[in-house]
Amino acid sequence: MSNDRSALTSIEREKASVFHSWSAQSTINPLMIKDAQGVYVTAEDGTTYLDFSSQLVNTNIGHQHPSVVRAIQEQAGLLCTIAPQHGYEARYHAAELILDHSFDGAAKVFFTNAGAEAVEHAVRMARLHTGRQKVLATYRSYHGATSTSINLTGDPRRWPNDRGSSEVVHFFGPFLYRSVYNATTEQEECERALESLENTIRFEGPSAFAAIILESVPGTAGIMVPPKGFLKGVREICDRYGMVYIADEVMCGFGRTGAWFAYQDHDVRPDLVAFAKGVNSGYVPLGGVVINEAISATFNDLVYPGGLTYSGHPLACAAAVASMEAMENEHIIENAKRIGDDVLRPGLEALAKKHKIIGDVRGLGVFFALELVTDRATKEPLAPYGASSPAMNELVGACRSEGLLIFNNFHRLHVVPPCTITDDEAREGLARLDRALSVADKYYVGA
Repeated sequence: MSNDRSALTSIEREKASVFHSWSAQSTINPLMIKDAQGVYVTAEDGTTYLDFSSQLVNTNIGHQHPSVVRAIQEQAGLLCTIAPQHGYEARYHAAELILDHSFDGAAKVFFTNAGAEAVEHAVRMARLHTGRQKVLATYRSYHGATSTSINLTGDPRRWPNDRGSSEVVHFFGPFLYRSVYNATTEQEECERALESLENTIRFEGPSAFAAIILESVPGTAGIMVPPKGFLKGVREICDRYGMVYIADEVMCGFGRTGAWFAYQDHDVRPDLVAFAKGVNSGYVPLGGVVINEAISATFNDLVYPGGLTYSGHPLACAAAVASMEAMENEHIIENAKRIGDDVLRPGLEALAKKHKIIGDVRGLGVFFALELVTDRATKEPLAPYGASSPAMNELVGACRSEGLLIFNNFHRLHVVPPCTITDDEAREGLARLDRALSVADKYYVGA
């Protein structure tokens, strides 16, 4: 390509030079962004969008939070980068704050650059700690796109990367709306999912399993809040078979569900917690693993065979400290819970009464999903599993025309605004969504 790019538009330059993830490169049409503030994103053409997606469900404190921007600037003036074998205040302060909000017995934090790496290292720690190899994960899950994490993933993005040699065993977690257990109540679904899990372990070989990894609330796969008792049951199974319980809180952690961590709503104590995204809203890439005392002690004298050049990067950790302090001082997590209870849930349930295309509303905090169907009786999805459809494409386009950025996956829309959203902003987003859904109502064929 010629070095003279002055005649090209910005989107032409973007498409010519940047390889986009999860995309066929000839089909991409990225929205070109100029700036963002709070819950709004402004495109290069001046159009402002209400961000009901939190980008990739990570800008929990909204865009350009002044105290976090300031912390990054101040840290940059002091120390931009340093090798991870050294210690510095931003890193240990971030680790202390994360531990303060974690489970009893949380001992240390290992920092990574993102959630997929956090999952990779959590699994590696579990395998080394137990001396076992197999790991359990659910279908309808997403754990990342690196070698181990993509094989743990239960959605179709795993398929092109799965060679059947990853020592991962999948099972169906609880999901009453599309139950594979013929359950009719949440209690039945919980009991049957736990029974299926334990049977899987027995038939695969109990002494083979190092760990089970679960998103405390599965995110990309559909925001299925687990029934009461399920995570406790998983904890009991892990204890019974000597397995490590890894809580994947990459998407659902740091305020997204109205709690610091989603597992805290279920009164359970995991052994390892993978986190990223909301720890600093992605202002500078950061992830990590919260490690319990027993697993941490395994590596007191045994060298841990893993590390990253940017583990606990100063700018990322400074952003995390400022973000967590803002969450506390500004009651951001409490706001997320209240918005979910008082605005989003009733507002989305009202939309379901108006638009038959909405088959199910589920979620909590600022973490909701709309299951879209063509027939409520048959639950036929608006797009096939693992793919999109003209109906979904038209609906997402209608959201864009309404100035609404929405997270969509297969036949679902996810309503996942920043935890900082106000009542009025949330109601405005619901009004825009209402108008967009009217475009798709024609695809409903049921009674």
